Amino acid sequence: MKKIFNNLFDNTNITAITFILPAVLGTFIFIIIPVICSFGLSFAKWDLLHPITFAGLDNYKQIINDAVFWQILLNTIVFALSTSFFGVIIPLILASIINTGIRGSEFFKTAYFLPFITPMIVFGIVWSWIFDPNIGLLNKIIQLNINWLYDTKFAMPAIIIVSVWKLIGYNMIIFLSTLSTISNNLFEAAKIDGANSFQIFKNITVPLLSPTIFFVVIITAISSFQVFDLIYLMTQGGPFNSTNVLVYSIYQNAFEYFNVGKASALAYILFAIILVLTLFQWKIRKKVVYNEID
Repeated sequence: MKKIFNNLFDNTNITAITFILPAVLGTFIFIIIPVICSFGLSFAKWDLLHPITFAGLDNYKQIINDAVFWQILLNTIVFALSTSFFGVIIPLILASIINTGIRGSEFFKTAYFLPFITPMIVFGIVWSWIFDPNIGLLNKIIQLNINWLYDTKFAMPAIIIVSVWKLIGYNMIIFLSTLSTISNNLFEAAKIDGANSFQIFKNITVPLLSPTIFFVVIITAISSFQVFDLIYLMTQGGPFNSTNVLVYSIYQNAFEYFNVGKASALAYILFAIILVLTLFQWKIRKKVVYNEID
């Protein structure tokens, strides 16, 4: 035991522990402890002012019996599925086109990636102006008068458009990095055999990119279920909860309605949804990923 103790605290290990300790403490203080506390609070009533009282499963029962929750859940699923679909398909197509070596490819890479590194506050303000029904650029271009962010039929599609636009550059760069590892000989051989661009894309590009596509789908789906900033900046969940999603509802319950117990319960419902979704995607990976083995 003494030998193990001495080996653990020799000079090399002390140096390593010194560098690792801040990250470990930060993780423990700001992630592990809050996770444990929020789980306990999901079974309690607390308004941040009065003492915490145990409530059992009342918060979960209240959520399940609330019609607004099911509307919010549907909004979240619609947003996540739409963003995941278009946020993967569009970057994949663009990456395939740019990878052919078209003129100005470096400019297009930069132009598409800029929205991803643009601060969200700037992004929200600019797109709110674009969607403005009176002076907005979009209505001027299409010559229509649509209340994009103030109509229950158009608010969610508008938010999806903005979210996909921001994701395009990042996902496209990921696809391009994988495409650069694929030998051009495969594409040249397919052209010699008479394959057209679509056949090459379908039978060569997509199968070889399937591990990367699978990865991008997972991270895009998870981030889409956690959307908050766009909703907060552009619609605040309106009109009539048509763009309200689970994370924004958690924020509302915790910091507007001061119902911390319900907010914590909503957080764990969201956690369960993301966990089930991720496990399902991982389960089907062998069917959708080319040459995947355990």
